[in-house]
Amino acid sequence: MSSEMMHQILETIEEEVNSRPSAIEFQMAYQARVAIDRIRFAIKHTEQFCPRSDPVREAGLQLLDALERLETVDRLFQERSRISETSRHDGPERAPENGNRRRKEILS
Repeated sequence: MSSEMMHQILETIEEEVNSRPSAIEFQMAYQARVAIDRIRFAIKHTEQFCPRSDPVREAGLQLLDALERLETVDRLFQERSRISETSRHDGPERAPENGNRRRKEILS
């Protein structure tokens, strides 16, 4: 087997491995979901039970910022998971067709 052929095979394998979320990414996504739920709980309870003051308002803004950042990371992970799942099951040439059919069903 030629060196060029081996290089192409290794490149294909690396692309496949990199196209799927790793175990650590799944773990981080889970931890982000837990943190999102806890931050929402903290925001809800500070709004409900804490007196209105500048420090409490600032803490609420910090919590909202953290929540938005975690939700952004969670959305990116969800997109990456869907993309790799679609390409694994449907193949790259069939994924857009299925999406178009689904859009037509929703619109009609």
